[in-house]
Amino acid sequence: MLHGIDVSAYQSSSYDTDGLSFVFIKATEGRSYVNSRLAAQTKRARDAGLVVGFYHFLWPGHLTGQAEYFLQHAPDRPGDILAVDWETTSEGTHASNAEKDLFIRKLKDLRPDNQVILYANRDYWLNVDTTSYAGDGLWIADYVTAGKPRIKAKWLFHQYSSEPHDKDVAHFADEDALRAWATR
Repeated sequence: MLHGIDVSAYQSSSYDTDGLSFVFIKATEGRSYVNSRLAAQTKRARDAGLVVGFYHFLWPGHLTGQAEYFLQHAPDRPGDILAVDWETTSEGTHASNAEKDLFIRKLKDLRPDNQVILYANRDYWLNVDTTSYAGDGLWIADYVTAGKPRIKAKWLFHQYSSEPHDKDVAHFADEDALRAWATR
């Protein structure tokens, strides 16, 4: 199993990359927030030779605007992974299943050279999701043993801890397999 982390403006731009194969970096949220450490965190990952992913925290409404905003800030580079973070907003709302699905499809249309995946926690996947559409793959959050999320669906990435930061594993045989998938 491959190890990785995900970072946002809450984490340092000089995060430890030892033993990591990939990193997901928060790029944007809604249509007005950009991670202030995006460029530095991206440089750190690229300098370490990691597979890089960028994620957008999805809000309900204005899906085309959100997609365009995300892609204005997430680097346009084949082999990078794009992820849609689908969870409860700070206002207690969330994008609907139809909005989530449309957003993923919009990203796939606008960036056909990038894999697009869905990030959801176990509760959302089991109790909120009704379409099971995750684009090119599922990134599931379930804080249990690494690589053993409590779902039946096929997953590619598993966020298994948030202490001391978000830790993830990827369900690929090795880094070459991950890179091959990411660059399809």
